[in-house]
Amino acid sequence: MESVTFTLNGVPRTVAVEPGLMLLDVLRDVLHLTGTKRGCDNGTCGACTVVVNGKAVKSCTFPLAKADGAEITTIEGLAQGEHLHPVQQALVDAGAIQCGFCTPGIVMDLYALFETQPDAPQQKIDNVLNRHLCRCTGYETIAEAAHLAQERIKETK
Repeated sequence: MESVTFTLNGVPRTVAVEPGLMLLDVLRDVLHLTGTKRGCDNGTCGACTVVVNGKAVKSCTFPLAKADGAEITTIEGLAQGEHLHPVQQALVDAGAIQCGFCTPGIVMDLYALFETQPDAPQQKIDNVLNRHLCRCTGYETIAEAAHLAQERIKETK
């Protein structure tokens, strides 16, 4: 067994699991946080994106051992009760959610970007959105939501 300790959504956690697991496996199957989605299992689709030490990472290709001592935030850690994070609310308000499968990964990637660069230029926003596959909404409403989220976050800073 491999024992790994990290802070998850503000709560210290230690897990003892078989060696070689990816962070996604532990989040979903051990800790039962199913907001992080399993999509491609090779880092292509972006549905599994979480934030580790302030950076957006694809949890399906992120070895759990690298999470030892890390600060991890998942989609479950953003909302405060029923009050959604500005990125989450912007996707709702822009009508950028259909099936919702890709949404958590997009939210987490935009969250990481705007936490470190609230004034991120268009090219950075485009780079973030280009790391995610969505089959339902088309990308126009997602791009609109990203700009709406950025505006709202800048207002609060």
